[in-house]
Amino acid sequence: MTRFRLLTPDAQYPDDAMIERETAGPDVHWSIHRARQPDAIPAEDWRQADALVVWHEMPVGAEVISKLERCKIIVRAGVGFDHIDLEAAAAKGIPVCNTPDYGTSEVADHAVAMMLNFKRGLTSYHRALVASPQEGFDHARAPLTGRLRGRTLGLVGLGRIGTATALRAKAFGLHVVGYDPHVSRGTEIALGVQRVESLQALLEVSDIVSLHCPLTEETRGMINAETLRQMKPGAIVINTARGAIVDVPALLEALRDKVIAGAALDVLPVEPPAPDDPISRAYADRSDPLTGERLLLTPHAAWSSPESVADARRLSVETAMLRLREGRIRNLVNRPEDILVPAAE
Repeated sequence: MTRFRLLTPDAQYPDDAMIERETAGPDVHWSIHRARQPDAIPAEDWRQADALVVWHEMPVGAEVISKLERCKIIVRAGVGFDHIDLEAAAAKGIPVCNTPDYGTSEVADHAVAMMLNFKRGLTSYHRALVASPQEGFDHARAPLTGRLRGRTLGLVGLGRIGTATALRAKAFGLHVVGYDPHVSRGTEIALGVQRVESLQALLEVSDIVSLHCPLTEETRGMINAETLRQMKPGAIVINTARGAIVDVPALLEALRDKVIAGAALDVLPVEPPAPDDPISRAYADRSDPLTGERLLLTPHAAWSSPESVADARRLSVETAMLRLREGRIRNLVNRPEDILVPAAE
């Protein structure tokens, strides 16, 4: 007998919700869609949903939330929630929760891999050898190679992923500095890193800057023409956080003008980029010296591994069912009007 109805409007897996069904139990009816726009979802699915488990492909704005007549929780199967209207959900008494306990290792590994790619020249060598295995057989064909040991890695954000990145970086002999006004003092002591009190202070000393902060009004456009000029000319920017933290046109201009040396982006403000997007134009012209040499792009894949995908699917459903069956909440990211019972972690 069906007791609950759960809706996923933008599923990011190919099967028929096998993990979700097993995790939720037999008394749950699932409506699974793979849409990008809310209008593609039948109105009845919105109305009847007791819970939403959403990914990152569809905006969940006030108009969507107004259609939810029975919904008791919205769970983001992932970390970032800037595409969900938290205030509209709170006003309707709907808690919004995320899934922060998946993909930490993968994103930290990805950030370090991007750093290693530039400092060891992997894509530069690959590009040269694909063009000609003879002429490309030249160790001097990678412009950003250099020794990592003794260099300074600046981490913007010392949460779970920033912490995991710091621990990996220290193993390479990097000096790690961190800027995060939202973590308690002493975190840097536990990690064995240096804390700085401003973004500018971090940018001025860092050879590599890696972003691990959420997208908020405070961080939107944080890396822009002004802040890029505060960096070392040989510095590299890595973004595995949220695309809109970086002003991409300003970043490309800084690369072309050699204000900084390199940039690696796993995330973009609009995904995928439009054909006329500056980043698309840079990649469309394969002769552009930036592409593969000083600019590296991956398709919002830092989080991705079979294990991480399975964790996100299972943990997000666990969070939804905890609310529906026991009235308890974990990983709350908004402040609904209802009085909620926190879950024991």
